Amino acid sequence: MPRNNLGRRPGRCKQMLLTLTLLATVLYGGLSSAAPYVMRLGQNAPYNFLAYANTDVTDASHAARAVVLVHGVRRNADDYFETGLKLLNHAGLDASDTLLLALNFLTAKDRRAGNDMPLWAQDKWMHGTASEQGRSGIEAFAVLDDVLAYLADRQRFPALKEVVLIGHSAGGQLMQRYAVLGEGDGRLARQGIAVRYVISSPSSYLYIDGDRMHAGNIGPVSAVDCPDYNRYRYGLEVPPPYLTRQHLSAKQLFRRYAARDVTFMVGERDDNPEHRVLDRSCAAALQGPNRLERQRNYLRYEAYLSQKWGIAIHHPQITVAGVGHDAARLLTRDSVAKRLLPRH
Repeated sequence: MPRNNLGRRPGRCKQMLLTLTLLATVLYGGLSSAAPYVMRLGQNAPYNFLAYANTDVTDASHAARAVVLVHGVRRNADDYFETGLKLLNHAGLDASDTLLLALNFLTAKDRRAGNDMPLWAQDKWMHGTASEQGRSGIEAFAVLDDVLAYLADRQRFPALKEVVLIGHSAGGQLMQRYAVLGEGDGRLARQGIAVRYVISSPSSYLYIDGDRMHAGNIGPVSAVDCPDYNRYRYGLEVPPPYLTRQHLSAKQLFRRYAARDVTFMVGERDDNPEHRVLDRSCAAALQGPNRLERQRNYLRYEAYLSQKWGIAIHHPQITVAGVGHDAARLLTRDSVAKRLLPRH
């Protein structure tokens, strides 16, 4: 009996339509405006580092401001670059006056990884510590130092007046620790270039002494149940070489940090204690039950140290209404964009 092809046409048409839709999605997805560049960083032993930018960073630029983004644990710098473009747009800025740079910390398994790039094991880059593969021994903190030094080159960026460093989630963890420990802004200050730090929704924070929030008060806590709670990257015990080389006391470290231009940000709904990428170690849990409370507790801790050591500090905080753990929604609110990147 002959097959009834006519009866099968609706199904074939539906399948063909689906195929065309998928093809269009693939083609459209490939038309990303993210342009990857390999930057040559470092002074004594230069190395390659991947970044996405809205202009050729190897040429001279007359941008007055640079916005540097650090991605989350997925290392999806291209997506962060697209979010950065929207951030600039909402702030009324573009490539003519603002350099956008989305850094890409890579592992050996990543598609764009190269032998002359520092490569980390999974998320170890967010600790600020040294790369283990490719160009090994390069600290993630040193990468940020080298990026700032690159931007401070007046041959390349003669009109630069400000650098805004923004890290979200895992990138927020790196940025919070760099805001406390980093050395790279000194060179820019000497050239009249301001550096601002934006710390968005990290899972944990670096505390400067052994005190923590407990039962509504800040003070010493017992280490019996969590003996490593004050080890680096939650505290300053067993610090990384990047810090020990600086020979600073905790009070000196806080004084320098307090003088920096730091803004904290978190979503109002980033309050899930079971979030899939929330740090749930005992050391992190001592900082609060979720990202929202951990940020609020850290601001209370800053005020506590300010009073304890007599060092003035003012680091503003933005809680974004109606948003959870979502970089794209946090950074593209009009009110957030205008506050982070006011027009000069």
